[in-house]
Amino acid sequence: MILDWPETTQKLSAQLRDLRAGAGAAEVMKTFSAMAQTATKAGALDAKTKELIALAIGVATRCDDCIAFHAKAAAKLGATREEVMETLGMAIYMGAGPSVMYASHAVQAFSQFAVETAEA
Repeated sequence: MILDWPETTQKLSAQLRDLRAGAGAAEVMKTFSAMAQTATKAGALDAKTKELIALAIGVATRCDDCIAFHAKAAAKLGATREEVMETLGMAIYMGAGPSVMYASHAVQAFSQFAVETAEA
């Protein structure tokens, strides 16, 4: 499966905006957003490291949407291909065979976002 990951994140962002505006979900989404901002804030671990961890978790839990957003964030924060590949090695170790398949998605997503980031 080959996706256009930048296009995927644009579509997902639009869907998430609808979810944020939806009755009953708006407050939950606001709280989730605050939690995400707090969790990704630099502390003992820098923001890039936290995004690499999130990318690995996205691979291990088989979440393409998570892979898209965290590959994008890792690229924007200056992650190198080598850092991503080592991160994916840990995800494969922790998630076994299915993580191998999703790691290939993460490589593709990061590569597309790295090109997009370099062009910006």
